[in-house]
Amino acid sequence: MAEATYLEAIRQALFEEMERDENVFLLGEDIGAYGGAFKVTDGLLDRFGEQRVIDTPISEAGFVGAAAGAAHMGMRPVVEMQFIDFISCAYDMLTNYVATSRYRAMLPCPMVVRGPSGGYVRGGPFHSQNPEAAFLHTPGLKIVYPATASDAKGLLKAAIRDDDPVLFFEHKYLYRRIKEDLPDGDHVVPIGRARTAREGKDLSIITYAATVWKALEAAEQLEKEDGLSVEIIDLRSLLPMDDAAIVETVKKTNRVMIVHEDTRTGGVAGEVAARINEQAFEWLDAPILRVTAADVPLPYSPPLEDYVLPQTTDIVAVARKLAAY
Repeated sequence: MAEATYLEAIRQALFEEMERDENVFLLGEDIGAYGGAFKVTDGLLDRFGEQRVIDTPISEAGFVGAAAGAAHMGMRPVVEMQFIDFISCAYDMLTNYVATSRYRAMLPCPMVVRGPSGGYVRGGPFHSQNPEAAFLHTPGLKIVYPATASDAKGLLKAAIRDDDPVLFFEHKYLYRRIKEDLPDGDHVVPIGRARTAREGKDLSIITYAATVWKALEAAEQLEKEDGLSVEIIDLRSLLPMDDAAIVETVKKTNRVMIVHEDTRTGGVAGEVAARINEQAFEWLDAPILRVTAADVPLPYSPPLEDYVLPQTTDIVAVARKLAAY
């Protein structure tokens, strides 16, 4: 097992898949000689050459469309958004064309769109968004958002091998802040399966991405100060979503809170809550509570960003309220 950061794990996945399959290639802004805005693709141009690591113009709709065409012809493109916020520029291409291409014309579309997302980095409103919910209702897409280095590597390898288009969100706050030993060999994590990040029996926190780590901090505090045993479910994949894991934790603890960094209105938490109400309502002993970002653009100001985004203290306060029902 070799120790790697979240960012290094993603680079390893790209390297290994490009070595394994000559049809895998990369395209995006400044990913070649510069190595990407966060250096995720650093060194890949030297190893694989400019035919497989392609610098593009600043045209997200254009290079996503180019990737789709290549995927139709048997290639497996991996597109980098310099910041995931600008995936909105390719929204039409992804939702109206890429996601529907197999249904409309039986065209294969094995492609990945990946990029840095999320806040806690003082990036302001244009470089800190979590737009995953905007794509959640689009049939034909898969959505992945790992929280650990091991899952970042394993899920990206699975995404590249998948025959459907996959949106792969990478939380930039985690890039260099977490490090772990990665399994040896061909480490692949199946898309669509959640993981239990922490076992517990008194209440459940369902979350994903950077807020998994906020939830783990909160769980430690709640156990120490309140004697509460908190279970944490890391969704990992948002589409498809692991309903079985969600229902299982509801049946186990009977109290559920959902935590995510995206805004409250229209966020993933609403979909998770609806599925619980449909499939496990009779197991609930309390209302489903949410901890999310406020419904505002994310500020640059550090104190304001901290106020808007979910913090460990917010999770602890809501968990205590939930436990008191």
